[in-house]
Formats: sequence, C-alpha cells, structure tokens
Amino acid sequence: MIKRIAHILPFLLLLTGLAQAAFRGAPDTQAPPQKPNVLFIVVDDMNMWSLLKDYPVLKVPAIEKLVSQSYVFKNAVCAAPVCVPSRASFFSGKYPHHTGVYRNGPDVWNASGLLTEVEAMPELFKRNGYTTWGGGKTFHVKLPGTREKDMFDNQVFHGNYGPFETGRGHWMDIKPWEGPDTDFTDVVNADAATAFLGQQHKKPFFMYYGLYRPHSPYTAPKRFFDLYDGVKFPKPPGYVKNDLADVPPMGKDLSQGMQQLTRKGTSLEEAWQDYLKAYCANTSFADWNLGRVLEALDKSPYAANTIVVFASDNGFHTGTKDHWTKQTLWEQADVVPFLIRLPGGKAYTCPQTANMIDIYPTLVEYCGLTPPKQKLDGQSLVPVLHNPEYQWNRPGLTTFGENYSSVRSERYRYIRYPDGSEELYDHQTDPYEHHNVAAKAAMKPVIAELAKAIPGRFQKSVPYKNEDVAEKQAAPGAPKKKNASNRKKS
Repeated sequence: MIKRIAHILPFLLLLTGLAQAAFRGAPDTQAPPQKPNVLFIVVDDMNMWSLLKDYPVLKVPAIEKLVSQSYVFKNAVCAAPVCVPSRASFFSGKYPHHTGVYRNGPDVWNASGLLTEVEAMPELFKRNGYTTWGGGKTFHVKLPGTREKDMFDNQVFHGNYGPFETGRGHWMDIKPWEGPDTDFTDVVNADAATAFLGQQHKKPFFMYYGLYRPHSPYTAPKRFFDLYDGVKFPKPPGYVKNDLADVPPMGKDLSQGMQQLTRKGTSLEEAWQDYLKAYCANTSFADWNLGRVLEALDKSPYAANTIVVFASDNGFHTGTKDHWTKQTLWEQADVVPFLIRLPGGKAYTCPQTANMIDIYPTLVEYCGLTPPKQKLDGQSLVPVLHNPEYQWNRPGLTTFGENYSSVRSERYRYIRYPDGSEELYDHQTDPYEHHNVAAKAAMKPVIAELAKAIPGRFQKSVPYKNEDVAEKQAAPGAPKKKNASNRKKS
C-alpha cells in the first residue's frame, strides 16, 4: 500500500501545483488581492420597527435575515431628518451645518459652495478604479451639468415615487396596485441590480441601490397589502395622547398633527388602521426588493468579497408626538436602521452612536481608498468592525435648520432650539421620549456634556431657487413654513 502511494505521489503533487497555478494565474507570481466590492442600499422613510421588533405584525423576512448576518447599529442617526440634506451629507461626508443644506431644494448641489467642491462618494470610488453602478433614488435632486452622469458607469434610472392612484401629487393615497410590478421604480432597479451582479466584472465595483419605498404614496403590489388582511393594527409603539405637553413651543411647531390622515372624512381610528396597514405593506414591499438584490449577491461569485451597507435616509413617525411623517428632532425621525454586513456574515448588536455621515470614512478605510480631497466630518467605523465593544465618546448629531440640534448618546437625547429652549430624554427609563427632564437640576451636568456636540457655528442656509418646487417635493402633508421656524419643512 505504501509503495502504491509513493508511486502516485509525484502525480498528486503535480496536480496540486497546477491547480494552485491556475488559481493564482501563474505558478511564480501572486496577483494583488482585489479591493472589496461595495453594495450600498438606502431605503426611504423606514423606521426602526424591523430592528427593534417592537411592532410584531410587520413582516420583513429579508431584513430579519440581514440582521442575523450584520453589525446592527441600534443607536445610529441621520445627519438631517429629511431626504435631500440627509443624502447630501452621507454622499459628501459633510454635515449640514457645514454645507448649509438643511431642507429639500432642487439646486442645493449647485447653491452650496462646499458641495460644488467636494468629491462625492461615487466619484471617489470611480477615481480609485472601481466600476460604479447607481439606480433609483440617489441624490433626490439633479446635480449640476454632467456630474452625476460622470460618476456612474451605467445610465442611472431614477424613475419616481409612483405609481400614484390618481396622478402625481396625491401623496397620501392608498391603493393595492394590480398593475405589473415593473410599474414601480424599485422593481425595475432591483431587476437591473440583479442583472449587474450576474455579470463578470474585472474591476471591483461600487453599487448604490436607492429605494423609494416605504415612502408614500402608499401604493404597492396588492399581494403586500394581502399580507395584512384581517390584522387589527395596534397603535405605534410609544404612542400616548398629550405627548407634547412638556415640549417647548418651537418643538410643538415641528408636529403636524394627524389631520392629514382624516382628510377623506374618516375617523382617526379608521385612518389609523388604513395608514398603518399601508405603511406596513410598503415596508414589506421594500423588504422584498432588498431581499432579491441580496439573494443575487449571495449567489454570485462576489459575495465573499463584498461589504453590504443598509440604511434608511431618515426615520419616520407614525403618530408618535402627534406626527405622521419625519422632519423632527425626536427619536422616531432621527434614529435610522443602519446595518453593515461583512463577508462571512457575523452578527453583532452595536450600541455606538453612529451617524450616517460615518459611512463615507468607513468605506474609505475598509476598501483602502485614496482619501477624498475634502476632510470628512464622520468617523470610520472600522475599529468597531474589528471589535464590536470598541468605545468612543461621540454622540450622534442631527440638525434640521440653523440652530436646530438633536444630540443622541447611548443613554440620552438632548434637543436645543434656536430660542434656547431644551428637551432631554433618558432612554434608560424612557425609550419613547415621553418625559422631558431638561428642567431638572440633576440633569444640568448631562446637558452640559451633550451640548458640547452642538456646532458653535451654523453655515447660513443655501439660497433656494424656485421655492414652489421645493414645496412640491415636501413630504406628504407638510405645511407651509411656520412663523417660529427659520426654514421650510421638506
């Protein structure tokens, strides 16, 4: 037996050497390792229900699977609780108080002198030799000249929020859609993303897939409404009546009330059921599209070398603080689902107060990129990816206009308005922010520490051309600017 093995051993060694040479490309050369691929997925107006599991009727199997494979930043915040400023911040790596972009507007990337000079995230990846792919809701505004066209290698299909029940502009419409799935931009781009992942790529790639859902209008394929047939929807977690009683006037100004839900003459209780079902259906629809793209990645040869980043551009109230949408400085609008999946799919729950503005520096470090020309305001999360217990004393900052600030530590949220009025919530005992304890003497040291994170200077808001366009782009039901505010809601 030993002689037989000795006889074939040279042959086995030859086969092993040939296999290794084929894998390396040549027996005497070692190709440099390819940089990691990136799949960056952003949904719109998704709250924390799926991550906190505090609304058990919601069905999001793809997100639940992703959670089981990812670093979950449970205290992550957006830099601004509205679409355009949030996207401007994470694509540029600069805070709104540096760019002057606080609200929606059609020309902010041209009106902000800083944004005209920065190297946006896709631009940096392209300069570093990546193939860049984009689809769906990207910047939410047209960039000057050919800038966006030049930063993506594909022809980006932006589409729109539709289909609408009765035409554009009916943001609060609810309709189980019985037309083809491809009536939805999210589906068209999920199809395109899966096709891209099925192709051969010689260079590393950066993919950005931006979904419009669960943002209104509340149209989704009928089968997603059918998921919730017969469900009695509970009030959103954290909802209590008279929750604004201890909120300063400038804070109350941010709440829009719930009247927009009853504009068709239904009672508030009936409207709750209709709109909670619609929001859940839209969320499940977004989850389905997300799942299709992730499944395509996992079946591709790129799964072992691709980092996945998933987030929502902002959070969303569904009635808490007497408010249905976003555009506030409270927890529901500012804390966002934020997950990072590394190859191998290990899961951790991370308490660090991350900010979506940290995504840019994290990808720069993780992918080994030549840094952008601008100084990034965020902080790389790579130390946390190496050690989930890594600690930093850096609260999350959200702003919504000049001198409108919300600071989130692992335990507290501190809010300061332009007139100096304040809110403070202790999440250890009050996770839904029912009790404003800012006036308690014992909290003064806490406020003093958190206040250090508030910018000492706010860049003046960029001028907006065509204000009526910005108003039309506003979230559903957003009222005109109120006299206590220095910025239009968007």
